[in-house]
Amino acid sequence: MRITSTPITRIRPDRYHRRDALAALDPATDHVEIYRALSGLEFPWDIQQALSLALFRTYAVPSIGRLLAATGEFTERTQKRYDDTGLILETVLANGFEHPEGRAAVRRMNQMHRSYDISDEDLRYVLCTFVVVPLRWVQRWGWRRHTEVEKVATANYYRELGRHMGIRDIPATWQEFESLLDAYEAEHFGYDPGGRAVADATLDLATTFPPNDRVPAALSRTFLLALMDEPLLDALGYPFPPRPVRIAADAALRARAAVVRRMAVRTEPFSLQQSPSIRSYPDGFDVRELGTFPATCPVPHDARRAGPAA
Repeated sequence: MRITSTPITRIRPDRYHRRDALAALDPATDHVEIYRALSGLEFPWDIQQALSLALFRTYAVPSIGRLLAATGEFTERTQKRYDDTGLILETVLANGFEHPEGRAAVRRMNQMHRSYDISDEDLRYVLCTFVVVPLRWVQRWGWRRHTEVEKVATANYYRELGRHMGIRDIPATWQEFESLLDAYEAEHFGYDPGGRAVADATLDLATTFPPNDRVPAALSRTFLLALMDEPLLDALGYPFPPRPVRIAADAALRARAAVVRRMAVRTEPFSLQQSPSIRSYPDGFDVRELGTFPATCPVPHDARRAGPAA
């Protein structure tokens, strides 16, 4: 399957022109277009790194980490689970909620979630990580900061995704997403062997991704841990990296931002399926076949290729 995506406009090669063009849009109605431009054109690397880091925050909630470990998907088939998650989410974003492929991706995601005993509170928290972690990453390490329109559009995009997932009581603003995430973590972060096992497997996989694979795995692992905050490290049972290591990691990402700020404007949107980190489907994929099909899945095995949900 080929993901289709249309850039916001044909823009002149001015580093901040797209920012100004996005600021002229309405985040209430144009949030898909705005977030698509942010993910594919303005901050593709940053948002992908932040979403990967967001996974670790979910592992630090024992009810989530324990479930992920019990399925075996993140510990025994880590690469495939990583690929499936990213490709399903990208299919929704690239095609939109009303496109048949976007609807099929949401349907596939909902089928998996309904196969397990997941609380609405945990689903809502995971949705918060998709909003808050990238916003905070770009605030600290992006080549520029988000505008208010972009923050509102990000929240609105995930509000719509959450509604399609059937999640109740979704925060109304990006500030409310932040408040809910911080409060939920303060109450629920804690160590669980399952969450630690899933985190270890994900860390091991991350050390194989470019450019991490160019240095020893131990060094790459230390760098990744240096990007995590103390409550997250404590909840996962990881040691707190020495201050010089944390300073060096922060400086490296700030230096990258300074370089990107001076680079030519990206005109072709980034596609996750073209990333060297995605390895499970060299010949393409059908979004209806991604993910897991446990015995409790409400969709029969022979109905996997059925059309998208209405």
